Amino acid sequence: MKVAILCGGKGTRLQEKTESVPKPLIEIGGRPILWHIMKIYSHWGFNDFVLLLGYKGEKIKEYFVDGDRWRRHNFRLEMAPGEQPRLEYLHQDDEAWRVTFVDTGLETNTGGRIKKAEPYIDGDTFMVTYGDGVADIDLRELVSTHRRHGRFATVTAVTPLSQFGIMRVGEDSTVREFTEKPRMRDWVNGGFFVFQREVFRFLGDNAILEREPLQRLAEEGQIVAHKHGGFWACMDTYKDAVTLDNLWNSKQARWKLWED
Repeated sequence: MKVAILCGGKGTRLQEKTESVPKPLIEIGGRPILWHIMKIYSHWGFNDFVLLLGYKGEKIKEYFVDGDRWRRHNFRLEMAPGEQPRLEYLHQDDEAWRVTFVDTGLETNTGGRIKKAEPYIDGDTFMVTYGDGVADIDLRELVSTHRRHGRFATVTAVTPLSQFGIMRVGEDSTVREFTEKPRMRDWVNGGFFVFQREVFRFLGDNAILEREPLQRLAEEGQIVAHKHGGFWACMDTYKDAVTLDNLWNSKQARWKLWED
């Protein structure tokens, strides 16, 4: 099953980092968050990816094709007069991935990017997610949910922590209680979608997935929520990036489902 990952946004809230690299290449624990996302899918047996590129998409191509493999692995360099130096890596990557790179435009919105991937999606069912979110989600269970209900779309619903502390205020304006960043009660879109090909009919060339397409699917009863109560995090700001990096470095990265 194909997995399309939205990698084209400008990441303006992370401008400190995205001036030089696209958001999916911002590193968490020395690896791009895109690598972490792909490892989550790979853990559950999904290894066929379509990367929907836009802003600085050439950097993502370079990472996979030219890459910084020399920086991440031990290697032996052999040199001889008149010959090109030859690298011999002493450790091979474990990933057996098939990756399709699709340039979807600099200014294209999320739904339009998925629409441009249509020629590269085979089969009736495919998966989509954002290039900045990680979770300890059971993706096989997600696919099973999708197949059971038989609709066009499944979206993973999550209840993240609030960005702000909450006050409980009485009728006389007396503050009764402080709660530091509680978990939200409402469900929000956590990405990790499963779609049928019929979804392409709902996508315009520059549609914003989260607006008209998902709203129309909801109005027609063609989208179902898969409720995920475990860990989920989105790298939306510099603070988010630092938090995820700290979790990884302290071995508390709950999205790390795979073995080293």
